[in-house]
Amino acid sequence: MKNFILLLLLASFFTACKSTSPIVTSKKGEKREKSSRSENRRTDKVADHLIDLAADNIGVRYKYGGTTRSGFDCSGLMYTVFNAENIVLPRNSYEQSKIGVVLNQKREQAQKGDLIFFKTDNSKIINHVGIITEVSEDEIKFIHSSTSKGVIISSTKQAYYRNALVQINRVL
Repeated sequence: MKNFILLLLLASFFTACKSTSPIVTSKKGEKREKSSRSENRRTDKVADHLIDLAADNIGVRYKYGGTTRSGFDCSGLMYTVFNAENIVLPRNSYEQSKIGVVLNQKREQAQKGDLIFFKTDNSKIINHVGIITEVSEDEIKFIHSSTSKGVIISSTKQAYYRNALVQINRVL
């Protein structure tokens, strides 16, 4: 019993000492979290690794429920790729769309490594996902698993994806 109380006191001491407040700077009255250059480099490195892993699967066939090189569905590809970086995503695209920070009104802030979500074939809920590989002024390129072509790179310049795009999430 004494050991348990001692352990409890030590645990509360160490958790009480940890600061959870972000570094905040103000610019024109706005508060924002400041991230260090090393954090940005690490995020870029992780994003590049995730994209490389996804790209290694280009040409793999589509398989409903698939999470291996024998076949991927769209969410299975994201699940497997992110899991390689110990980032655990839910198994379906709708649930994956609830993870991270939604950039809906800030699409110009999209960057490589973000997840891009779609409502395809007149679906009422999100039913498709990919990982962004490149962002330019008028186009977003992404890797995903298409039911007809398997793992491919597509673009929001394609009318099908431009019209179906509903959300972009920052997970990293």
